[in-house]
Amino acid sequence: MAADPWRDRARRVVGGRLRGNGDNRPHYVVCGQDPLAFRLVNELVAASAAVTVIVPTRLRPDGPDMRTIKGVRLLRADRLTERTFRLAGLAGARGLALLAQDDVGNINAALCAQEVEPNLRVVMRMFNTRLGNRVKRLFADCEVLSDASMAAPAFVAAALGVVSPTHFRHGGRTLHVAARDEVRAEQVICGLADLRDASAPRVLPADSASADLVLAEAVGAQAGPVRAARRISRARQRARVWREPVRALRSFATRKIGIATIGVLAVVVVFGMLLSRAEGVSVAQAVYLTVVMTLSGSDPDLGKSAAVQVMQVVLSLAGLALIPLLTAAVVDGVVNARLALTDQRTRAERGGHVVVVGLGNVGTRVMWQLHDLGVEVVGVDKDPEARGVSVARQLGIFTVIGDGSQEEILRSASVATCRALVIVSTDDVTNLQAALYARELNSEVHVVLRLFDGEFAGRIQRTFNIGISRSVSYLAAPAFAAALMDREVIATIPVGRHVLLVAEVIVAAGSALDGRTLAAAGANPGVRVIAFAHFGEPGPIWLPGSGFRLHARDRITVVARRSGLSWLLKQASEPAADPEQAV
Repeated sequence: MAADPWRDRARRVVGGRLRGNGDNRPHYVVCGQDPLAFRLVNELVAASAAVTVIVPTRLRPDGPDMRTIKGVRLLRADRLTERTFRLAGLAGARGLALLAQDDVGNINAALCAQEVEPNLRVVMRMFNTRLGNRVKRLFADCEVLSDASMAAPAFVAAALGVVSPTHFRHGGRTLHVAARDEVRAEQVICGLADLRDASAPRVLPADSASADLVLAEAVGAQAGPVRAARRISRARQRARVWREPVRALRSFATRKIGIATIGVLAVVVVFGMLLSRAEGVSVAQAVYLTVVMTLSGSDPDLGKSAAVQVMQVVLSLAGLALIPLLTAAVVDGVVNARLALTDQRTRAERGGHVVVVGLGNVGTRVMWQLHDLGVEVVGVDKDPEARGVSVARQLGIFTVIGDGSQEEILRSASVATCRALVIVSTDDVTNLQAALYARELNSEVHVVLRLFDGEFAGRIQRTFNIGISRSVSYLAAPAFAAALMDREVIATIPVGRHVLLVAEVIVAAGSALDGRTLAAAGANPGVRVIAFAHFGEPGPIWLPGSGFRLHARDRITVVARRSGLSWLLKQASEPAADPEQAV
């Protein structure tokens, strides 16, 4: 669609006038104060956009400080009304981001914003994506995203010790992230990271052959997430084969009825063996006599010796006791099995499970995905009304209500015998405290920690040897920024504390890339070109040579770092500084 100069001019107008100092940068309004809003504003500022942030009158003491971002206008308001949006300059803005944790509140704010600017691009954060997909139809230009859904796969993969389960479809192919030794050489599309130094992986290494982590084409059922899920499910089934009978026997042996039944059976066996010796019969005949005499007490014979008669009496008495005991044991087992499903009692022998601390939006998604993969999960949250508590109840997942940073709560969740601990509450200090207590209970536990501050996370990782840290906002912010700026980010790939973006970039007419070869698009070390399509062609050329010449509206698919993608977007949209470069 051709550019409309009148519409472009209207986009530069705020409140009926041009923004001060002739500022013609695209203007975005962001509503929120949490880490996701902070990261998103940084993304927009890095893309040379003008940003107005609407924050509450009373700022959260534990939230990031928007005032540290230079060039951002702050507007304090407790309610998102039409008046608030007009003061923020929403009329003529390019887009609006609604990032509150309240789904209904975001919908109401979007309806108010529509009254101010009917054709506005709106990006809403919602946990209930099914509701969001229906709501977005009410607006002219709306996108609904869930940061919890975006980040959860990375936490799940880290907890299970498998390669990130990122997979997506593009250009007629399904691509997934895999270890190089898990795929054939002809399936590799791009080298992603050198993982030899696990604490500091090198992303997009210059020598792609040195990358241990690759982006590969999935052939059949070879996709990484499919294999991981199948391995976990098979391991779970194998564990059940031997673990459930042992668990049942232990449970049976600890009950009074079980102990009495085992005692009676021991009497039957011992006296049956003595009877076979006294009668001088074979083992088979002894078994027959024992069973008959135990269950019926028949075959009394006064001519037998006193010892044999005593044995017959004992076996008869044992028979009288055995049948009701067996009946009671069966009934007791059935009743306790039903109680276990409804009462969700903690079992001391639980082991090999994953403990999820913090059942908010992200924790709920992580718990859900682990359960779908067949992994036993224990949830922990101090709020009995937390979103994930009701979900856990529906899924039959055992939940401990209490502060996850307290040692006794972690003991109740059997952290001492778990395979991994995922800590995803929104408080960095609480998360760290829970991780350190867990290490005291189980020095070998695999900890996946949610932290906002990247530098702080790196120090924690080095100092306390806590293996993996993740930031939800860091993983999700690029997708929110791309949606707000109406750009095509196909997938995000977490690698340690880094995030790689898979994006499709369209070359604009007269831009720095228009008329140049494909080598110019990959000149930045933070960019790898993996596919290219001329305008009008249905499908892309995969792994194209660098000699292809670019023209307006051609499409380039790349794997890039955030800085590399920002550079490429400028090259593809802004005119060349030197006219000769466009030749």
